[in-house]
Amino acid sequence: MIDLKNTPRERAILIALPVGGFTKEQVEEHLDELELLASTAGAETVFKILQDRIKPDPAYFIGKGKAEEIAQLIELNDIQIVIFDNDLNPTQVRNLEKLFNRKILDRSGLILDIFALHAKTREAKTQVELAQLEYMLPRLTRAWTHLSKQYGGIGTKGPGETQIETDRRLIRTRISKLKENLRKIESQQIVKSSARKKLINATLVGYTNAGKSTLLNLLTNASVLAEDKLFATLDSTTRIFNLEKNKQILLSDTVGFIRKLPAHLVASFKSTLNVVSDADVILHVIDASHDYFEDHIKTVDDTLRQLHCDKKLQIKIFNKIDALKEKDIINYISANYPGSYLVSAQRGIGIQKLKSALIDIYEQNFVEGELRISHTQPKKISMVYEIAEVLDTRYEDEFVLLKYRTSKINENHIKKLIQHN
Repeated sequence: MIDLKNTPRERAILIALPVGGFTKEQVEEHLDELELLASTAGAETVFKILQDRIKPDPAYFIGKGKAEEIAQLIELNDIQIVIFDNDLNPTQVRNLEKLFNRKILDRSGLILDIFALHAKTREAKTQVELAQLEYMLPRLTRAWTHLSKQYGGIGTKGPGETQIETDRRLIRTRISKLKENLRKIESQQIVKSSARKKLINATLVGYTNAGKSTLLNLLTNASVLAEDKLFATLDSTTRIFNLEKNKQILLSDTVGFIRKLPAHLVASFKSTLNVVSDADVILHVIDASHDYFEDHIKTVDDTLRQLHCDKKLQIKIFNKIDALKEKDIINYISANYPGSYLVSAQRGIGIQKLKSALIDIYEQNFVEGELRISHTQPKKISMVYEIAEVLDTRYEDEFVLLKYRTSKINENHIKKLIQHN
């Protein structure tokens, strides 16, 4: 148990159980991450507790004896909220709330609360509300309703504030409406993405706080919020990245991944995460200075599998090398992750090598060509403009001569145009 300095923020106890084959050291690191999540949500961690059990107690998760011990700690230290690193079932939540008489939140609920805090656009707010309602539906209890109304604060943002007036039927109706809204948003994005197929699409993915937004800002002069906080970015952002003269790609940033990311949250953010599905190349940004960066790599790769994007071309970018405490890590990364790139987005280190790699990908995937199309076939001329970047246009007596650059896939479509000319 670690006693930490308190501040006037909402006072919290964090609790973890070493389940799922994790070592004690790994679970302690998970607790540290939970503390960052709690801080992002607005809580000050007063105690962190690692309970050693072979398996979770079905009624109290940590066992009734330990729960009663923590109940005393809550009363003595004016704790307002108890946060578990593991997901709890409705029975465990109900029993713990009754015993503690405080808000109980698990890791998924905390992540959803942070997403609600950071959602700014209509799309993000819709996605977060859908995920919150799907999380809330099986957890509706009188005790939860009473506490959410009485205490407010963390874990009660968004739909939680009005839960006392809702029931399961109303929530299911609202879920259906939100899903329909997201389908409309997704169909609009399909139209937008089809218009972008003239260029290679590269998408930045990575564990939350790996430095994706900082890298996007450096490469494209974007003005995306880049903070040393978890989930600072929720909405995807796409900018043109000028590799060199007349060579451009589209570069997108999206929400960071994290271990134990709720499945319904990934599903709700499908429209935002479509930039990953649409990507020609995935740029996997990794915080090389983090002690458990290889766990982060696994989490991101697992999430990409969940999105059916694990077969795409992927480049690993190890960021924050300027913050490395041990320089031997550079040798370890070079030996174990061949073809990866070591950079510092903050200081601009290693960026030129990364650019060169992207230029190689560009040249491997893009071709230039010329074709003649009759003046009498304006639709075909228009189609070339839609799927290729037209570099030059010359008008002859009966034909239009177009010089273009496009992807190899679109080149095949253009060849078919010529065959039927």
